[in-house]
Amino acid sequence: MLALSAAPVATGLRDVLDPETLLPALGPWVLAGVAVIIFIESGVLFPFLPGDSLLVTAAILSPQLHLNPWVVAVVALAAAIAGDQVGYWLGSRFGRRLFKTDARLLTTERLETAEQFFAKYGPFALVLGRFVPIVRTYVPLAAGTAALAYRRFVMWNVLGAVTWVGSLTLVGVLLGGIPFVKNNIDVLAIVIVLVSVLPVVIGAFLRSRRERRERAEIPADSIAN
Repeated sequence: MLALSAAPVATGLRDVLDPETLLPALGPWVLAGVAVIIFIESGVLFPFLPGDSLLVTAAILSPQLHLNPWVVAVVALAAAIAGDQVGYWLGSRFGRRLFKTDARLLTTERLETAEQFFAKYGPFALVLGRFVPIVRTYVPLAAGTAALAYRRFVMWNVLGAVTWVGSLTLVGVLLGGIPFVKNNIDVLAIVIVLVSVLPVVIGAFLRSRRERRERAEIPADSIAN
């Protein structure tokens, strides 16, 4: 009985994470669906939605969806900017109090990763972070926590959103004319996810390697003391 009741939930979640299935299923609500997903992923602290692949897939499927891809881009742009605004407000209002070490989603580790990213690149992190899954959800919050001046935040927020939405929509428009890509969107989605996650994986590897090297360089007598 439990397995039967859980099956539709699992199927629904899988569909949400698969833009090729989700977008046609939304029917006349496709623009609203794109807006909600981009809005949530951009700063409402749920980082596991398919932002990158959603934008590219929406552009590729735009003829099938009877939509102009650039109309989808404008809707996604507005949602991305608004989502970051929420993330900034949450950071400035609540800061680190929202996060716990043993939490399922709002872990202190994810916040610290975003804070390190923000500390390294400053406000430009709001542009670079757009292209890094998980990081893009928490960077606006890190900016709010760090009390970045709101005017500067808005400027970099808009620039990051325009760059991210515009470039991925353009990629989808260009690739949509290639028959192999159009007929194998699922493969393309996997490639997009792997490429976008790669910076996070490389960063984690380099950080772990650096920490191991630093521990190895600590003299044994200092450890004993």
